[in-house]
Amino acid sequence: MSQPNISQVKTFLLALQEHICQQLAAVDGQAQFAEDQWLREEGGGGRSRVLTQGAVFEQAGVNFSHVSGASLPPSATAHRPELAGRSFQAMGVSLVVHPLSPFVPTSHANVRFLIAEKPGEDPVWWFGGGFDLTPFYGFKEDAIHWHRTAQQICQPFGEGVYAHYKKWCDDYFFIKHRQEARGIGGLFFDDLNTPDFDHCFAFARAVGEGFLDAYLPIVEKRKSLAWNEAQRQFQLYRRGRYVEFNLVWDRGTLFGLQTGGRTESILMSMPPLVRWEYNFQPQPDSAEAALYRDFLPVKDWLAESADPGDAHVMKDNRQPGDENADLG
Repeated sequence: MSQPNISQVKTFLLALQEHICQQLAAVDGQAQFAEDQWLREEGGGGRSRVLTQGAVFEQAGVNFSHVSGASLPPSATAHRPELAGRSFQAMGVSLVVHPLSPFVPTSHANVRFLIAEKPGEDPVWWFGGGFDLTPFYGFKEDAIHWHRTAQQICQPFGEGVYAHYKKWCDDYFFIKHRQEARGIGGLFFDDLNTPDFDHCFAFARAVGEGFLDAYLPIVEKRKSLAWNEAQRQFQLYRRGRYVEFNLVWDRGTLFGLQTGGRTESILMSMPPLVRWEYNFQPQPDSAEAALYRDFLPVKDWLAESADPGDAHVMKDNRQPGDENADLG
């Protein structure tokens, strides 16, 4: 059985961060990533890169971290009590992209590796990660492309891998206090350590490298669509759901805060602008209502067929959101 190779994983993650930053900056065409390197007092550090006020991306953060410590935090040992008392190293690349246009979806991706060690015992290690998509206005062809790409990434690793990790993603990115999905899902995996290190590392690499194949075609297709202030206000309202999930339910946020990670880097996932509105209800049959009706409920996107009747197209040729011009 192949043994875990920490330096190999770190080399890949640093290169992945570099590649994703280069590609996102190229698509934006205006802004560049600023970099902060930081050290953690308890051990390790990271390299945070954030792009702001771009032509396409209002904010995009792509972070690398490699932290270590004498013991794992409660967020890691709660479902793995046998890890209590072990020293650990955790490393990963995590990114969140908040586009300016309401028609370009927000997206999140990460690939991470953790190894916990104890003298006289074999190390315990695993990979985790995935990617998910959070649209504000739904386009069926985008959702199908997103999930088809995810399925193609998983295909070489087994027939049921996509279905398993899609369901895990649907279950994980669910805002329990709203009884509502955060977006249309994607892939989510954790505790991956079988059959061996080489196989698991290959899958983690495929997910990390495949993110841009899933996301950038959607960005290119939607970034030039005209939008209005009502659509922007709906985007800011829906960003509130993103904040709620990350601060209330996300295990990665809790892990970072509980291990004394750099708060600015952990919370770079937050959108730069967001709004809440008491008891907002979209107008019936509007493009905003279609998000709740046609996109947030879990479905098999591979069984869907793209057609001209995407939910964002209004019957009387209005732009989506026009009927909510007084929103906010």
